[in-house]
Amino acid sequence: MASLPRVFISRVLPPEALAFVEGRVEIVAGPQERPATRDELVAGLREADAFVPMLSDRVDAALLEGAPRLKIVANYAAGFNNVDLAAAESLGVWVTNTPEATTDATADLAMGLIIAAGRHFLDSERFLREGRFDAWSPTRFLGLLLSGATLGIVGMGRIGKALARRAGAFGMRVVYHSRRRLAPEEERALEVSSMPLDELLSLSEVVSLHCPLTEQTRHLIDARAIERMKPGALLVNTSRGPVVDEEALARALHEGRLGGAALDVYEQEPRLHPLLATAPRTLLLPHVGTSTLQTRTSMAEKALGDVLRVLEGRPPRFAVNAPTAPRSGG
Repeated sequence: MASLPRVFISRVLPPEALAFVEGRVEIVAGPQERPATRDELVAGLREADAFVPMLSDRVDAALLEGAPRLKIVANYAAGFNNVDLAAAESLGVWVTNTPEATTDATADLAMGLIIAAGRHFLDSERFLREGRFDAWSPTRFLGLLLSGATLGIVGMGRIGKALARRAGAFGMRVVYHSRRRLAPEEERALEVSSMPLDELLSLSEVVSLHCPLTEQTRHLIDARAIERMKPGALLVNTSRGPVVDEEALARALHEGRLGGAALDVYEQEPRLHPLLATAPRTLLLPHVGTSTLQTRTSMAEKALGDVLRVLEGRPPRFAVNAPTAPRSGG
């Protein structure tokens, strides 16, 4: 009896996420409570037919060259900046991601961060727990009224659009800056307007980042961009940490030039810049943008669905590269 194709997953996934491939492939999983080490990745890929890495796993040319049977890298994320696409393509290895699966959960989190940071939930909850709440006050923890406030969305892809719909329900005015402008009919449907980044920064009470990490977007929000933001504005980042210059952001917060920052991703993740760790008016989460069981299951179904397609000799649905001579499946 022929052995099943081997799929190496660099972290343990929820059991519900793996049920539909049971009996069709052999799953080999990495550690559960921490990222896999480089040596563990090398060992896991040595006899793997497919690889499901996390966004934190660096999948470079050397790692791929040590996996002679590998046919697909199915990234367990919407992004794929951790994978050397050119190296994979030259070796005949497909690379895929998990679009759409992460959209609603990430947009929900961004909206939640806007509300929580804008209304000082963290500071006021701490105030209560510390026993300092003596009476209602008309001047304490005055925050941002969302209705009528301007939200500037940087990157109007799936998540940016989903956030625009949520913000519209709160009565916010939504403007955006994106690499590609939406069609006029889509702008009308979403009730959004496009503008240059500098103008968006100067007009918005809240700036929310939803762009991919590229050489063009690395440190897109730097000291100069922060200077352009309205005094007291709120910065939200649920995209990729290096889009923001953390030191510049932390200094602006310490100096009181911004109203606050709400972040789920970090420049040197999981390390937090020491100035940011002590900055006032910050709400910092440990990269939980997609942390719902439904989302993580959907991500697994997309990633493993493409694994099955490639192993059966078919092209994947969510390819982000195009190898001219893919390694054959089956």
